[in-house]
Amino acid sequence: MKTIMRMMEHLYWADGRILDALEASHTKDAELLKLVRHVAVAEQVWLSRLQGKSSMQYWLWEEAEDLTAIRRLFENNAEQYRTYLDGLEESGLDQMISYSSQNGTSFQTSVRDILLQVLLHGQYHRGQINRALRMQEAEPAPVDYIAFSRL
Repeated sequence: MKTIMRMMEHLYWADGRILDALEASHTKDAELLKLVRHVAVAEQVWLSRLQGKSSMQYWLWEEAEDLTAIRRLFENNAEQYRTYLDGLEESGLDQMISYSSQNGTSFQTSVRDILLQVLLHGQYHRGQINRALRMQEAEPAPVDYIAFSRL
């Protein structure tokens, strides 16, 4: 549990750093903004499932222009995940969650695997965002876990 909690703290930190880099770049790249919004909404989708709620109200791939609104999404996600994790015991990590994917397919997945999905999904897309920033000759965000651990 301690490792997952630490990795989640990294996720909140890394979400903020990638937004900082996007703001500093002044990018207007619609696909890049859509991608960072996708990360924030995917975090919401998985949290809804962990809470036993439907996630069908979320649209994973929608246009985005306002980084301030996306930052608020990430901040709200962090607050809600912290609350969820504060109430979760080690034994709860192996609890199976039943949910439907965005296309209606039913699945059962452990809390542990859902949390790992959230962590790895965000890191994957932050890497894509950093690559795009480099291609635009903008400064990428240092979001590696080791950078976070050195704070």
